[in-house]
Amino acid sequence: MVSRVIPVDPFDLVIFGGTGDLARRKILPALYRRFCDEQMPREARIIGAARTEQSPQEYRDWVAEGLKEFAPRSAADPDAMAGFLDRVDYLPVDAKGEGGWSDLKSKMRANVVQAFYFSVAPALFGDLAERLHHYGIAHEGARIVVEKPFGRDLGTARSLNATLAEHFDESQIYRIDHYLGKETVQNLMAVRFGNVLFEPLWNAQYVDHVQITVAESVGVGGRGSYYDKSGAMRDMVQNHLMQLLCLTAMEPPSRFEPDAVRDEKLKVIRALQSPPLKDIVRGQYKAGDNPSYLDDVEEPDSRTESFIAMKLHIANWRWNGTPFYLRTGKRLKTRKSEIVVHFKEPPHSIFDEDAGSRPNILSIRLQPDEGIDLSVTIKEPGPGGMRLIDVPLDMSFADALGPEAADVPDAYERLIMDVIRGNQTLFMRGDEVEAAWAWTDPLIEAWTERGDRPVPYEPGSAGPEDSAILMHRDSRRWREVG
Repeated sequence: MVSRVIPVDPFDLVIFGGTGDLARRKILPALYRRFCDEQMPREARIIGAARTEQSPQEYRDWVAEGLKEFAPRSAADPDAMAGFLDRVDYLPVDAKGEGGWSDLKSKMRANVVQAFYFSVAPALFGDLAERLHHYGIAHEGARIVVEKPFGRDLGTARSLNATLAEHFDESQIYRIDHYLGKETVQNLMAVRFGNVLFEPLWNAQYVDHVQITVAESVGVGGRGSYYDKSGAMRDMVQNHLMQLLCLTAMEPPSRFEPDAVRDEKLKVIRALQSPPLKDIVRGQYKAGDNPSYLDDVEEPDSRTESFIAMKLHIANWRWNGTPFYLRTGKRLKTRKSEIVVHFKEPPHSIFDEDAGSRPNILSIRLQPDEGIDLSVTIKEPGPGGMRLIDVPLDMSFADALGPEAADVPDAYERLIMDVIRGNQTLFMRGDEVEAAWAWTDPLIEAWTERGDRPVPYEPGSAGPEDSAILMHRDSRRWREVG
């Protein structure tokens, strides 16, 4: 299978925070891989901008070292490396002052796509937007890319949206959530809306329940000071898991275009019922081979959760009575993200109980090995009567697509190119962000007012035992994390 790469239009991409960790680990390697796949036109330019005083050549040297570490396979080609670095420039720019802005204006071209990546703390978003406007740097078709967190509650999200809206139209703002750029997340829409086999069954009549898991094996590490002010609810549920829930549960959009898709996602958030606190489990990892959560954040009395599980209901006709179980956490048994749709058992079985009939399960794996599998029931081969077993119809990208699966663009590659193309389908709209916070805030306020403490759990486990009990109450169980 040969993938068809369509080059994008010439562009100037300015990376504010161009010397930061995100630029080094994700943004620049993603751009380099798109260059190696010949999707980046010859006229494209990448301009790093940060407070650091250094020459463009010093910045190129720094970029080259980062590519060798984070894109080693592609970086082995010296001609490709040289060609990419020829497109890289650098300017010292003071986000909160006046230094460097006139120089940046002189470098920008008016006849190409302009994109500005705000790879900085959200507190600087307003300063950057105001200066781009004040110095006349961004033309009418310019696009800005902003990273999460999109606020820390409804009030700050509204304020942030209002600040950006002073200088940019909603059609110019790209709120990036890298989970939406994953190949399997997009395949979720293809599976649902491109196959008559699934969409007629995608409702409460046939689906028993849905599980969405984002498990991480690492702790909070060096992010302790940030994470302790956020917790799993703000850091993961309000954005990543909420978006996965929306794509799983939404109605078919009238067409595959940005606002049609985002309108349907917004309807899901607004139909999402607020769960009682008994349907929410919060946890903190204990000490094991590594420090405990409390050691990592250096706050001896922290009540911030590193794990959360919850049972949710969507108040609409499609999903009435079908629960959605969400969980995410740090320092769990393994790194794994998946959406699992458990279908109901047949209404009547013609087989004896000893035959072992089981319901069908559709699993959409996001990481680490992206793919989709569907468990179906067949007769166990051999004599001895009718014995039923489950077998997977497995489509692992690595197996189904062969060696080219390794070249499937990662999330940042796809999303950055979507910015250049002007395609907002996989980006969050302002009203989506605010609706998600409007649902999230009362839950955080409720457990804060009660003074609830997270339940301790063993590192390397599947989380607190209370999480398993949450499922057992409904005679269900979590799919194994390991």
